[in-house]
Amino acid sequence: MSSVSTAADPSAPIGVFDSGIGGLTVVRALRVRLPKESIIYFGDTARVPYGTKSAETITRFAIQDADFLASRGVKLIVAACHSASSAALAELTRRFAVPVLGVIEPGARALVAATRSNRVAVIGTNATITSAAYERAIRALRSDVEILAKPTPLFVPLAEEGWLDGDVAEMTARRYLSGLAQEKIDALLLGCTHFPLLTPVISRVLGPQVRLIDSSEETAVAAAELLRSRGMLNPKGPALHRFYLSDLTPGFEAIGARFLGAPLGEVVRTSVGE
Repeated sequence: MSSVSTAADPSAPIGVFDSGIGGLTVVRALRVRLPKESIIYFGDTARVPYGTKSAETITRFAIQDADFLASRGVKLIVAACHSASSAALAELTRRFAVPVLGVIEPGARALVAATRSNRVAVIGTNATITSAAYERAIRALRSDVEILAKPTPLFVPLAEEGWLDGDVAEMTARRYLSGLAQEKIDALLLGCTHFPLLTPVISRVLGPQVRLIDSSEETAVAAAELLRSRGMLNPKGPALHRFYLSDLTPGFEAIGARFLGAPLGEVVRTSVGE
């Protein structure tokens, strides 16, 4: 049975977990939108990626990750992992007393609100696109939207290597997206927490007529709205951020700083589910 956080203190931290370090783009967006909020981040780098696992295994890992955060008294748990949001959100919501927020619903809502032509696109990893999680979420909101779903897996290593612009990023983006640019879409959802780093080159390839929806930013918007509606915003700060990883992989400091937009500072290695 999971340990359950019953945090009722507005000064309690927000908990964020991901299968790796991509979820740091969600932390980055939260820090901008909610500068008074403390954040505890857990990245399960020892077991990344989640997307290649079964739904049962993803759910088990996600429960363990959320349990780690709940045991530290968080007031909100954010599943900053598309695989966990798709496979485990319902079970996490059932198990934990604090609210649990995923990354799929906020992005889907923003995409539906943005389109005027009813022609949209979603890009993500192979696992995210194959799961059709975004398509289900979008159609639940609006059934008449035409959705083009495109896997763009090479964007992940480009983001982690820091190849965010230049010839390699440009050629990759054009190879993936030139077809979408001709499909008269007017909104595209960045369905992976790595992809916001590649926004400039993606926007350049698609053109100014296509609005890019950042799932990380939209998750931060949803978190702010949720906490505000429950009277749980921290009124004064100061914000303290703590970072935990299940494995300190080579280069994690440089990659993490790139995703967070700032140095991580002290990072603690910790294990879950053992």
